[in-house]
Amino acid sequence: MIAELSGSHDNVLGFQVSGDITKEDYDVLTPAVATAAQNGSVRLLLDLTDFRWEKVDAWGSDLHFGHEFHDAIERMAIVGNHRWEKYLARMAQPFYAQEAQFFSTADEAWAWVNAS
Repeated sequence: MIAELSGSHDNVLGFQVSGDITKEDYDVLTPAVATAAQNGSVRLLLDLTDFRWEKVDAWGSDLHFGHEFHDAIERMAIVGNHRWEKYLARMAQPFYAQEAQFFSTADEAWAWVNAS
């Protein structure tokens, strides 16, 4: 499931990514980012602390999201508690965002995406 977080505002969006992600979950993420991108660059926080896996049917939507929004996403913060999530943040930079970083707490991530 992908659910927008209450700290989202203007072009700064945060999402809780939990459980197994399906193709339909991108119906939450994609329109929100598209709307924010109409007003310029987007700063995105993805909290993966409860993320389990992405189903095969979602892979195409995931790749399409990266292709469509890479240039619009100025910063992407990945929040998690596993080592593989640090590597995911490194991979996000060339494929999903202009700049990406890993954070172990949501507070640090929000501070970074909100910073000027």
